[in-house]
Amino acid sequence: MKSFLHVGCGPKHKDETTKGFNSDEWNEIRFDIDESVKPDLVGTMTDMSSVETESVDALFSSHNIEHLYPHEVPVALSEFSRVLKADGFVVITCPDLVSVCKLVAEDKLTDAAYVSPAGPITPLDILYGHRPAMARGNLYMSHRCGFTKKTLSADLQAAGFAMIGIIARPEHFDLWAIASKKEMSQEELMELFKTQLG
Repeated sequence: MKSFLHVGCGPKHKDETTKGFNSDEWNEIRFDIDESVKPDLVGTMTDMSSVETESVDALFSSHNIEHLYPHEVPVALSEFSRVLKADGFVVITCPDLVSVCKLVAEDKLTDAAYVSPAGPITPLDILYGHRPAMARGNLYMSHRCGFTKKTLSADLQAAGFAMIGIIARPEHFDLWAIASKKEMSQEELMELFKTQLG
């Protein structure tokens, strides 16, 4: 069975990751900074020393990297690469600043961009972190940087990933990236996107 590291899992499990990971062929290893969510391993994206080098087949990170300071992003992506096997890959999703900033430019900073299970989400929440959660004392939710397709691709390339594909979903205000440590064809990358995201 293949294993994937669910980075910044929070209370979620593999049934809330991707179509690809939510299958019998993948074993989930939950990793988080917050011990209260009962992860398998505790640590931060910039210090994943609790995870052995080249020990997982894949890594899933949903809405985590925007919580880092910009200078920490290369460190975290280097850690992502370190824990992956030679033929491993990452699946990363995060806010898309291009689509969010279009709303800001329309002076809709505090208008609801969409409604989530946690309630209305505004561009201000997407840019700086979910305000209701932070108001309750969960400052892990604060955002310290952001990405566009161009900058996320450049950061992954600088971290040594050989093949990178990124899609923007403006209607969801997010980016989805798949990056592989090994070279692969465009067709193989597209098949990976199809398997993971449907």
